[in-house]
Amino acid sequence: MRQVELLIPAGSLEVLKTAVRYGANAVYIGGEAYGLRAKAHNFTIEDMKQGIAYAHACQCKVYVTVNIYAHNYDMEGLREYLIRLREVPVDALIVSDPGVFTLVKEILPDMEIHISTQANNTNYGTYQFWYRQGAKRVVSARELSLRELKEIRERIPDDMEIEAFVHGAMCISYSGRCLLSNYFTGRDANRGACTHPCRWKYAVVEESRPGEYLPIEEDERGTYIFNSKDLCMIEHIPELIDAGIDSFKIEGRMKTALYVATVARTYRHAIDDYLTSSELYQSRMEEYRSEISKCTYRQFTTGFYFGKTDDTSQIYDNNTYLKEYTYIGMVDTVTEDGCVVFEQKNKFSVGETIEAMMFDGKNRELTVRAIYDEQGKSMESAPHPKQILKVKLDESLPEGCILRRKE
Repeated sequence: MRQVELLIPAGSLEVLKTAVRYGANAVYIGGEAYGLRAKAHNFTIEDMKQGIAYAHACQCKVYVTVNIYAHNYDMEGLREYLIRLREVPVDALIVSDPGVFTLVKEILPDMEIHISTQANNTNYGTYQFWYRQGAKRVVSARELSLRELKEIRERIPDDMEIEAFVHGAMCISYSGRCLLSNYFTGRDANRGACTHPCRWKYAVVEESRPGEYLPIEEDERGTYIFNSKDLCMIEHIPELIDAGIDSFKIEGRMKTALYVATVARTYRHAIDDYLTSSELYQSRMEEYRSEISKCTYRQFTTGFYFGKTDDTSQIYDNNTYLKEYTYIGMVDTVTEDGCVVFEQKNKFSVGETIEAMMFDGKNRELTVRAIYDEQGKSMESAPHPKQILKVKLDESLPEGCILRRKE
């Protein structure tokens, strides 16, 4: 059996540390330019150095996205950026564009390169091509089924790795190659500036009847809207492993630390349980389902992994996220008297029951006994985000622990 890597996204140094603490084998991040999540916080060179040092100390790898489709005016700046990356001990770069690939080989000849899903990697010939160019890994197109992935595994070199998305938001366009954002807003999805017009609500207007909005529905010929459910393969770990996938990738470089902690911890335990015994994995299925639903999501689908199914991947009525828990904060330090200090993310009050997400997979329900501001003044509630608070709970907690509250 091939080793399985759990690959988690991080849009900031704080979230990178969260991913590592909650079970990531590897984390992927973006620099301040040339990745496909321009609106994420992203990493400066100094942030990268700090994050990679932290990850490496925990035997966790870090990959950096350089996966835009570059235009002529990107190339000189990209060259300078890659030169700066020489001083950063990155484990691999994620690349889409052949021109960018060529620059990486020139400037960082010893760098491990992974080919992004944006490159439309839909067949074993494509994998073989990239292997001959020197790529170590290819991220599969999201349009592939498990059967297709298994055939690719059988037809590529054994030391070539397959990475595949197993959880998170789905892009409605082919392998993420979308022009809607550029057309509607002038912001190019293929250069990291997507405005997500696939999530907008659409209706049909007939030319001679302006203002009369007709609903968009699905019939036997197909669907005419763009909004996809979120991918979730927590119930199909055995099939993913059987297909020969080396890296289980979670989507979400713009997600919160709460989301990252919840998804990373749940998949970590599901993978480890299955590798221990299939019976253990099956016996804990309800626990996985319950836990994974505690992070924000749109409804779940298995995407294309099992081909076209009756349970469609589209959402027809709205773009509403389902949200069961609110992110309160992450323990920064612990005082001598056992209180926790953290930057508050959302409102909570004295007397409320909150939940601490422990690193071992357990959750602890704790009562908020007292809240103090930075001057030590007692507060009954904390309504303002980004306050630094000292909070007394039923018991002390480790640094880095995520706190959440049920809606």
